[in-house]
Amino acid sequence: MNDSIPTNPDPEPKERVAHSFKSLRELVDYVSGKNLPPVQSDEGRVSDTVPFPFLGIVGQQEMKLALLLGLINPNIGGILLIGPRGTAKTTAVRSLLELLPQVERSLCAYGCLPEDIEAGGIDAVCPDCAKKFAEGKPLTSPDNVRLIELPLNARLEDVVGGIDERAAIHERMRIRRGILAQADKNLLYIDEINLLNDDIIDSILDAAAQGSYTVRRGPVAATYRSRFVLIGSMNPEEGRLRPQILDRFGLRVLVRGLEDGAERLEAYRRVHAYMANPRQMANQFYGEMEAAAAEIRLAREQIKKVAIPDPVARAAIALIQKMGIDSLRTEITWFESARAYAAADGRMEATPQDLKAVAPMTLRLRRSHFMNEYFKGQVSEEKEMLALLSNFGKAGKGKKAKKKK
Repeated sequence: MNDSIPTNPDPEPKERVAHSFKSLRELVDYVSGKNLPPVQSDEGRVSDTVPFPFLGIVGQQEMKLALLLGLINPNIGGILLIGPRGTAKTTAVRSLLELLPQVERSLCAYGCLPEDIEAGGIDAVCPDCAKKFAEGKPLTSPDNVRLIELPLNARLEDVVGGIDERAAIHERMRIRRGILAQADKNLLYIDEINLLNDDIIDSILDAAAQGSYTVRRGPVAATYRSRFVLIGSMNPEEGRLRPQILDRFGLRVLVRGLEDGAERLEAYRRVHAYMANPRQMANQFYGEMEAAAAEIRLAREQIKKVAIPDPVARAAIALIQKMGIDSLRTEITWFESARAYAAADGRMEATPQDLKAVAPMTLRLRRSHFMNEYFKGQVSEEKEMLALLSNFGKAGKGKKAKKKK
């Protein structure tokens, strides 16, 4: 699987940001219990949309940890948030953008990139970009990571792309970029993913796994990159998710309502402060958000060097086998999550404690009771088949030997 949001390599070694917290997890825990001073209402004033600060979300530690791990290591394979309405799932996803570094964004409507030329030559980009490249002009510029939200009424052509008639001005037919291509180097969020059509979900999961996809419309074809962090959410009351789709999500987070009364009250106070003055409320978390963003950037670099010792890996695989889990994606997700957890703590080696910390969201909802019953039903047939095969060919050899004698 390809990294969805590539990091910019630095020639100089980085030092961890100076603050009083020992790890990213400790920072998140601290801010969750932070008391906010009152804010002044800015009712009637027109201001830019300010997302609710990620660290301002009360409780929901597992959800916040899963989302942070997904930002550090996109190889985890996507995050699925499962829970009832009103538990801050969408709020948490929309607040992630403040924690991510900038990426190089194409300046072209067709999404042409210098790497397209490296892979396929000058004909791999549109004529305008080919001319700019020949003149030494940049094809990209730094830009913030965006959140691409997939609407429930999206058609398959909207998702993967279709024929762009406007491309006739270049005397060539091109495939219009779909939502998947627009999500490249961004976050793709699918709310109520269990309500989407199967063909749309299949195309999204395939594109996310491969990092690119090809669209064919008659004699015309185009290939686009689709390196994104996939985040889905669903309410089980509204329908189930197909097992083969569920298996493609690395982390599965159960998002429950806050059970502590004090936490619920603090959550209300923070929401009230945000509605009264979004910018002032967000500024009260500015320092912690900057520290968390810096820690994530460092962890994204450091994870390349984090290893899992063989004894630890073998013990984890033995546990997976004892649970009766068949999918090999289980250990991939578990190990990649543990590596991200260790990187966030500034360590070069994942420990059993790291694996234990991320185990619930990587192991849950992996077993298939249907397949277990199915294989049990095949036992008698397998025994009969093996018994017949054990004598297969022996009688023929005996007769042949007797005839020769």
